[in-house]
Amino acid sequence: MNRRGMLDTVLNDILQVVSPLQEDWEVRFAIINDLRSIVESVESLRGATVEPFGSFVSNLFTRWGDLDISIELLTGSHISSAGRKQKQALLGDVLKALRRRGGGSNLLLISNARVPILKFKSDQQGVSCDISINNLPGQMKSKILLWINRIDGRFRDMVLLVKQWARAHKINNSKAGTFNSYSLSLLVIFHFQTCVPAILPPLKDIYPGNMVDALMGVRDDAVNLIAQTCEANINQFISDKSRSINRKPLPELFVEFLRKFVQMDSWAPELGISPYTGQWEQIKNNMRWLPKTYQIFVEDPFEQPQNTARSVSAGQMKKISEAFLRTYSLLNSKNPTPDSLLTHLAPQQVSRFITKPAFINYNGGYFHQTRPQVPKPVLLHPPPKRHIQNAKQGTNSESSSSGPKQVQKSQQIWKPKFQRNL
Repeated sequence: MNRRGMLDTVLNDILQVVSPLQEDWEVRFAIINDLRSIVESVESLRGATVEPFGSFVSNLFTRWGDLDISIELLTGSHISSAGRKQKQALLGDVLKALRRRGGGSNLLLISNARVPILKFKSDQQGVSCDISINNLPGQMKSKILLWINRIDGRFRDMVLLVKQWARAHKINNSKAGTFNSYSLSLLVIFHFQTCVPAILPPLKDIYPGNMVDALMGVRDDAVNLIAQTCEANINQFISDKSRSINRKPLPELFVEFLRKFVQMDSWAPELGISPYTGQWEQIKNNMRWLPKTYQIFVEDPFEQPQNTARSVSAGQMKKISEAFLRTYSLLNSKNPTPDSLLTHLAPQQVSRFITKPAFINYNGGYFHQTRPQVPKPVLLHPPPKRHIQNAKQGTNSESSSSGPKQVQKSQQIWKPKFQRNL
């Protein structure tokens, strides 16, 4: 087996292990239902609803992924605008109710965060949960990431792989001064926008303007308008027969991702990343970003000019760049081994579930003899036909760097019950 084939095997093994099983969906739905029962018991939250968001809604979560929850206050048909102190007080009431009810541990109220959060770990499989108040922007961002999956199924796979790689190198922890998962997802989007041919369009072509500014007035009207705008623009992009289609296999896209950001610490002082425009931006020429006070700028395309990578510290920037360089160098070395690849691409929590592959030398090559014995993901319910989207694949115009002509299998995008009417 050649070097690229070995990488393909290891990446597929990682995806097979981290992809959620039926029980992982069920556990999170059970946690959501339990929280709804708890919220109903809190007098100050009478009439409030409990809404999931984040990677769970975007279908970008893994078996060990956290669960983000927003408690939406009842204010008639209009979007609520609770202040910081009110949110802190309401989360304090939820904290007391959780302590009375039990079923969780490690309860922690982070009141001084940009968005006040109540953290706890559910007794059901130890799923970590973050609860916030009136986080409608977070819900809408999550849904747009879900809809982007329709354009190309490789997006979800790449996000999952990049997150595992980042955790293996301990650079996926905003508290420790590295990337949060949202900024890593945006790096993947940007990579797919700037590869040749482009896989994703600039996000301004999906939703023009600042999405969070549209979240005002009647809630249903605002949410529906955003959904309809995104759906129409995504459909238009998918149906565009004139665009060049990128046919590169996932391993090649992954290597290119590492190469693109390998010297991050050297260009970050001058260049910012804008998934909204789909382009590198000179920081000194971007009036939205000045004055520049960050180690790296990854703009939130739905809440400009917020920097999703504002947590990255000067002390960790070198570590992040070195992680890109080490892995890129390994993937381009002459004799990588399955063990070295797995060590660089997945944390121990994942690699321990992968059966050690037996590579047998055969006529100067390698033959992959075993596969990880992990059950395949199972959907909670049969997906309706209208919710099955085949990833758009086509012909790569780059003859010199296209690699082997390999088409990725179409990926089914399934929406859980709470997403089916979006």
